[in-house]
Amino acid sequence: MNMFDKYFIGGKWVDASVRPRQILLNPATATPYGEVALGTAEDVDAAVQTARKAFSRFSETTAGERQSMLQRVLDIYERRLAAFADAITVEMGAPKTLAYEAQAAAGADHLRATIEALENFAIERPATGNVRLRREAVGVCALITPWNWPMNQIAGKVAPAIAAGCTMVLKPSELTPMSAVLFAEVLEEAGVPAGVFNLVHGDGPNVGTAMAAHPLVDMVSFTGSTAAGVQVAINAAPTVKRVTQELGGKSPNILLRDADFSTAVRNAVEGCMENTGQSCNAPTRLIVPAERHDEIAEYCAEIAKSLRVGDPRDSKTDIGPVVSLAHLERVRNYIRIGRQEGAVLVTGGAEAVEELGAGYFVKPTVFAHVRPEMTVAREEIFGPVLSIVSYRDEDEAIRIANDTPYGLAAYVSSGDGERAMRVARQLRAGQVQINGAAPPAAAPFGGYRQSGNGREGGIFGIEDFTEIKAVALP
Repeated sequence: MNMFDKYFIGGKWVDASVRPRQILLNPATATPYGEVALGTAEDVDAAVQTARKAFSRFSETTAGERQSMLQRVLDIYERRLAAFADAITVEMGAPKTLAYEAQAAAGADHLRATIEALENFAIERPATGNVRLRREAVGVCALITPWNWPMNQIAGKVAPAIAAGCTMVLKPSELTPMSAVLFAEVLEEAGVPAGVFNLVHGDGPNVGTAMAAHPLVDMVSFTGSTAAGVQVAINAAPTVKRVTQELGGKSPNILLRDADFSTAVRNAVEGCMENTGQSCNAPTRLIVPAERHDEIAEYCAEIAKSLRVGDPRDSKTDIGPVVSLAHLERVRNYIRIGRQEGAVLVTGGAEAVEELGAGYFVKPTVFAHVRPEMTVAREEIFGPVLSIVSYRDEDEAIRIANDTPYGLAAYVSSGDGERAMRVARQLRAGQVQINGAAPPAAAPFGGYRQSGNGREGGIFGIEDFTEIKAVALP
């Protein structure tokens, strides 16, 4: 059994064995693999006080010093990449290949993008007239990260916070503590100064709330559900601290009439199902020409059926389990609601995958003839469920795409680049991918409306961890 009963505070591993424990279950087998000690407000206060003491000295380090530090972190991280991938497979069920090539690799991508951005980051520059502008570290940062892409989000926050000169306290998801502990070990080995990075395990209502409300925390960077993000903002409001959030999504994927449907449909299904649909930017609403709806639905079903659901330790597995029993029931309930509201189930369903035993597996599911007002077209399911909606003309496709409280990502396929770009400009989303093009880690990532505020990635991520100061010179 893996016992995660130490917190990393002030450059030391602090014993937390007397704290309440949460049993950790392997989602592929529903069997225990470890326990995590859940922190308290007192643990948060100890970590924040330590980060506050470290801030004055660390914020005065040069960009070059912080860049060298991040390079050491990256070198060690890459050396231990396989260990991160193995941990992610065990703790959240990511298939072996995805865990190595995407999940763990995302951490390295963010570190590398931050190092490159820091090379040309203008800490001080002239502005209008006699004014010089300075970018200064915002202060002590509370970083709250989710379970679905653990290293993508941890590295995507820790790297720019270090680059900006901030100190921090990280609360990873209590469902995925193993990869966070490995990352703390990497920072320790890289010589990140004591108190700059601190790690406290715990749940949202206790540790997360204490972090957001703490008067010595200057900024909260949160990734998670929209409902939890609202609560974080409420808890942070009395101290008027900065809050940046990357929240939920219900991303549209428009297939225009001149698209290469063979490629676009395959990309649509595989993109929706990747990571078992547990990605906030997953293209879960496929918006297609009405006259080709049934043909596309049949092709979607064919592709979904070809995806192999199974043991995430098997390199041939395409789709692993969802993260927990509670989440399994949540996804299955959405599938039942889809059928009750009249969506046509063309493949998949809410039934158990009997041959895979007690793990939390969901069949890749495709709904056809989905109306925009249906629950499966409006709410974030966070599972391998694709909803196909039809349109009559381009304007209607854009209206359907924008008819959502979210605005994280959007997707467009077209044989005409100018047409695709024209549609992309009209979509209310923080990121648009055209014809399967994937943005690099340096691209800004974040959303409109209830998908959050602020941006992560490259120079945009560093800027979010800074205050801007205008200095008027005589």
